[in-house]
Amino acid sequence: MPLKVTFELEDKDLEYFRRCMKEARSKAGRVTETEVLSQAEAMIGEVQAANAPAFVQERVGRLASLIDMVRDEEWKLESKERANVIAALAYFAEPQDIIPDNVPVLGYIDDAIMIELVLTELKHELESFEDFCKYRADERIRNRNSNLTREEYIAIKRRALHARMRRRRASASARPRGGRRTRIRLF
Repeated sequence: MPLKVTFELEDKDLEYFRRCMKEARSKAGRVTETEVLSQAEAMIGEVQAANAPAFVQERVGRLASLIDMVRDEEWKLESKERANVIAALAYFAEPQDIIPDNVPVLGYIDDAIMIELVLTELKHELESFEDFCKYRADERIRNRNSNLTREEYIAIKRRALHARMRRRRASASARPRGGRRTRIRLF
């Protein structure tokens, strides 16, 4: 029988995770983008090989989508957004964890929390990229616009989704943040 655990972290509770992320981001400037991506992929592989709990496996899969977003040549993520994603992935490229991963079940809770926070922070980028992948894969939509080449079709969709991503990010940034709570549902 599965057990569902949900908890809320207030801003003051999240400060520790923010400091860890900030430290990882400052280190990200000292390594190349390729190294960050490779190290994050290695961490994903280790988690999958370790037979981690399902709640961790699910989140790790979403983390892999961020790597795909950066590597996707047709998505052409602009430098500012690209830097944000790389900086977020830098935490997962670090071998040091808040809770050592070899602690059964609990060792991955800090990773799951950090992944949840990163996914929340990069929600608009990830949603737009996933929609882009769906559009690109759906040949029926492209065939309805048969007067366009594949490259023209992809460029139009990319521009529209990049614009949507930036609008949503700007709208979310304009909202007041004081006293905010973040609900984390792990499993």
